[in-house]
Amino acid sequence: MMANRDFDLVVIGSGPGGYVAAIRAAQLGMKVACIEKRKSLGGTCLNVGCIPSKTLLQTTEYYHFIQQSGKNLGLETSDLHVNFSQMMQNKAKVVTSLTDGVAGLFKKNQVERIEGKATFIDPYSIEVSAESKRTVSADHFIIATGSDSIELPFLKFDEKRVISSTGALSLEKVPSKMIVIGAGVIGVELASVYRRLGSEVQIIEMLDDICIAMDPTIRKFLQRTLKQQGIEFHLSAKVTSAKQEADLVTIEFEEGGNKQNLQGDVVLVAVGRRPYTDGLGLETIGVQKTPKGFISVDGSFRTQVPHIFAIGDTIEGPMLAHKASDEGTVVAEILVGYAASVNYMAIPNVIYTHPEAAAVGLTEPEAKELGLDVLVGLAYFRGNARARCMGDTEGLVKIIGDKSTHRVVGLHILGPHASEMIGEGVVAIQKKAALEDVAYASHAHPTLSESIKEAAMDALGFAMH
Repeated sequence: MMANRDFDLVVIGSGPGGYVAAIRAAQLGMKVACIEKRKSLGGTCLNVGCIPSKTLLQTTEYYHFIQQSGKNLGLETSDLHVNFSQMMQNKAKVVTSLTDGVAGLFKKNQVERIEGKATFIDPYSIEVSAESKRTVSADHFIIATGSDSIELPFLKFDEKRVISSTGALSLEKVPSKMIVIGAGVIGVELASVYRRLGSEVQIIEMLDDICIAMDPTIRKFLQRTLKQQGIEFHLSAKVTSAKQEADLVTIEFEEGGNKQNLQGDVVLVAVGRRPYTDGLGLETIGVQKTPKGFISVDGSFRTQVPHIFAIGDTIEGPMLAHKASDEGTVVAEILVGYAASVNYMAIPNVIYTHPEAAAVGLTEPEAKELGLDVLVGLAYFRGNARARCMGDTEGLVKIIGDKSTHRVVGLHILGPHASEMIGEGVVAIQKKAALEDVAYASHAHPTLSESIKEAAMDALGFAMH
């Protein structure tokens, strides 16, 4: 340590960015503490985000798939039903197992866990407020406090009728009618959960398309599939007001120049998230924020105060758990002198609907906007033997290459287990692979990943299936 301070590094927040940063720094020989305001570790992702939502998505996907395809596969499903209470108990069990796992990793790597709310007193000291107060000093700090759901001014969260994603993961019963405001990743995922469970679901979106970060081919296909599953969409629609009654919420909105209204017993507001940086005392130590509340950092994640870093949802960029983890690892390694960096081109994005959507690299419009002449290859899962065996043939693979170099610049998948397949695209982009590297690589048969090979072959002009 540079001075007589308590720790080499203090990390504020124990989400996927914070806990990974803390553990990696400890592995590299630093004395580390992690401050977390929650009783359990893991941040939003483990407690009220990625993990509980994916548990519910997986359970309801099993249920929906057997309902829809069971007979074709020879499965009798006359008594199939959902025990909602048991499903929620299982979700809680999964969450606890993983948050306890992080606590175990802290113990194994000798990371000190400090419970309470952190506020900077000066650039090298933090006051931690819990049942009692404690002052902690360190040579370096990493701010990894994550983000919060954005409220609408006329729709404040009560987590009963007007709910955030957190409330949607803890409902006591399946709503008969759910209105979702926002057709981004969170909106369509949670809409899928409750539609599968029998809710009538309608999504209102201000933009003219859903999941706008995805490639247009994938977006169009995904929306069509979700509509077939019974989710209704109101696009290019602006919510103007809301009226709450005892057991009903009425949403008024404008669509195509016409005023409309919808009624539901639950309204999920999923219009985005904002960085959680309030109350940290950043203004007292000179750490600057952007107009949208993100912490300003340089290419090494340093704030204007050089020994204080920020990562994850607190800085600009996609709000992804794995992005935060990558940044946490990089900062820990920078602190010991490594030349570490994050390749944002190779960070995947996944939507856990059914079919799943996954992407890495550039979309076709993005590639063209950069002036690239592109090669595009498509492969549909209806022509994939494994997908046929599974009875799950909806979707496609789209690969994008630079025509001049044949280098892979984008991979986009809509289909079963897209989240598991996108890793091949991550490695291809990370290692600057060519379309030929993918097309001539042997892929086991029958597998879903053969469609990635087939798409690369299609881009090169010799698709077979």
